[in-house]
Amino acid sequence: MSAASDHALLMDRIYRWQRRFGIYDATRKYYLLGRDPLLAGLAPPPGGCVLEIGCGTGRNLVQAAKLYPQARFHGIDISQEMLAAAGAAISGAGLKDRVRLARADAAGFDPQVVFGQATYDRIFISYAVSMIPPWQRVMEAAVARLSPGGELHIADFGDMRELPRWCKNAVDTWLGWHHVTPRADLFDISSQLAATHGSISEERRLHRGFSWLATIRKG
Repeated sequence: MSAASDHALLMDRIYRWQRRFGIYDATRKYYLLGRDPLLAGLAPPPGGCVLEIGCGTGRNLVQAAKLYPQARFHGIDISQEMLAAAGAAISGAGLKDRVRLARADAAGFDPQVVFGQATYDRIFISYAVSMIPPWQRVMEAAVARLSPGGELHIADFGDMRELPRWCKNAVDTWLGWHHVTPRADLFDISSQLAATHGSISEERRLHRGFSWLATIRKG
């Protein structure tokens, strides 16, 4: 069995009951604090196309589609369980005409094959970089698939350096239970990728370092 298949099975096993009983979205809103600031900063151009890598239950896609009614959206996830939840959320919101989903491994994803879309005006990854083993390769591929003037937006857990030690230790324990590994070098990798692709990188630290937002703007 391939590494991608192993990871897909792991994600399905972790989230099967959480998504079916509504536990995932009910609990994540309390600590995935960077999601809404990320979505507010997307601002895709009218008629633009946006891709979410690791779309989960579809919560972000629904919110983004409502925020930007003139844009189209694609979402991929490696977990069939999550895609089932996302499909239900998108149908329930009446957004099937503007939001398309596909099961795909972010590390081997070809948008031209899956969606007939070669490049994107915006790509975002919300709290999935910390769960994708080859996360640097996924970021590099995302930057390469940006249209001229396109942007990659990432929200994830930060170093929590300014939080009390007991709080940081508690969060680290919780994240470990869910196979989440915050990427301490996220900003460094973003800066390196931006330099390689003639782009500009920006970084924001929110909530005393609990949340990090990284943006790469393609020149």
